[in-house]
Amino acid sequence: MLLPIVRFNQPVLRKKGAQVTAFNAALRKLADDMAETMRTGDGIGLAAQQIGQAIQFCVIDMRPSDAEFDWEIDGRKPPLDLCMPLAIANPKITALPGKETTYEEGCLSFPGIHADVVRPDTIRVEYQDLDGTAHTLVCTGLFSRCVQHEADHLNGVLFIDRMAKRVVAEIKPELKELEKETKAAAKKPAK
Repeated sequence: MLLPIVRFNQPVLRKKGAQVTAFNAALRKLADDMAETMRTGDGIGLAAQQIGQAIQFCVIDMRPSDAEFDWEIDGRKPPLDLCMPLAIANPKITALPGKETTYEEGCLSFPGIHADVVRPDTIRVEYQDLDGTAHTLVCTGLFSRCVQHEADHLNGVLFIDRMAKRVVAEIKPELKELEKETKAAAKKPAK
């Protein structure tokens, strides 16, 4: 089922998510619905806050990307078709030694807005899957960036918060327009 995506300037996007404690059919259904919503929006990641739920949960699917990246889950490299979409609950991220990279990021909650963000290239993520089983993911490149972007959402941090001030200044007109659209949409009566 497609879920409505929360847009910039709605309060839930700034809420730190509660820990996921129930690993059940409802969480699996939420993961399926979020993955369908993400794919429909041509995204590679979607956080629970983006669909109006302030919990520590996101989905990621790197299969549509042609960018170079590397990954290991629990010390092995399963084919992407076997591990995607990846459901991540309660992530804890550690940046690993190495370079930082700049990449133009977008966000389904900020349609049409893209700008450069600097992030560590290699990370380790400790998380739980849909059954509550603990895993460790080590990833690089766009995969790493996507996990960091979504984990930021889970903590109420937006990609604009990670941008240099001059970059935010460049996209300020687009942000103001999106804020205006979000306010107008909130005033419309529900159907």
